[in-house]
Amino acid sequence: MPSKSSVLSWKNYYTLCKPNVVAEMLFTAIVGMLLAVPGMPPAGLFFYGIVGIALAASSAAAMNHFIDRKADALMRRTEKRPLPAGELSTANVVTFSIVLGVSSMLLLIFLVNALTAVLTFISLFGYAVIYTLYLKRATPQNIVIGGIFGATPPLLGWCAMTGEIHPYALLLALIIFVWTPPHFWALAIARCEEYAKVNIPMLPVTHGPGFTRLQILLYTILLLCVTLLPYLTGMSGLIYLGSAVFLGLVFIFYAVLMMRKKDNKTAMKTFVYSIVYITLLFAALLIDHYLRFTL
Repeated sequence: MPSKSSVLSWKNYYTLCKPNVVAEMLFTAIVGMLLAVPGMPPAGLFFYGIVGIALAASSAAAMNHFIDRKADALMRRTEKRPLPAGELSTANVVTFSIVLGVSSMLLLIFLVNALTAVLTFISLFGYAVIYTLYLKRATPQNIVIGGIFGATPPLLGWCAMTGEIHPYALLLALIIFVWTPPHFWALAIARCEEYAKVNIPMLPVTHGPGFTRLQILLYTILLLCVTLLPYLTGMSGLIYLGSAVFLGLVFIFYAVLMMRKKDNKTAMKTFVYSIVYITLLFAALLIDHYLRFTL
């Protein structure tokens, strides 16, 4: 039976991977994989693609823990993470991140394809270094610019299956790119004081919650327009269209509610809905794809 300390250690390394975030990224990557082919994808390629992308995302997450360790120690939301809590050393975390990153690249290069490996590396480096180390502390548009790197999972999944960058895959990435600001800014409003405390210039800190709420509303309207494109381009059918319109209107409702209520509780409800929104939207893409294929 494993000792208590060894179980705790594994839990700490698991926490470094930000499993909830990575799981959502993997879901959109899997949707990209399945949309890339008319039927079921080759099992081996599908498995190695998922594992390679998961390892890269976990590597980036662990490096994010390392870079943000000082700020994490001062924020109530993150003070119990493994590094601030003293459960792991910086050497442990950096080594873990490097091992995951190298493993990911080797797997993708030799068992998937080189293009997916290159795009995955750009995404990993962009999130872990360009966003976390520089953009996050340089501009209130950090989430918008950094969202480019976070929007890549469905593109990576599609590329893993086909070895090419398809316009439809870019469209999936565009949806996540436009979704990211209203998703994260809702959380940033609720955690505004904590970001101000560690001098991270999130939009609510630099421009105020009122301005940020307006931006969230505008982005949710833009998001609804962008999510119509899969139907308008012939990528998806009526099942997806109905889902996209309904889910988008509910998102806009939450954004309007934030404008009216102006409290952190509503902001957190909007943040939670944004996660439900992107999950159901990509599920609708998948359902529409397979129903159209079988019918």
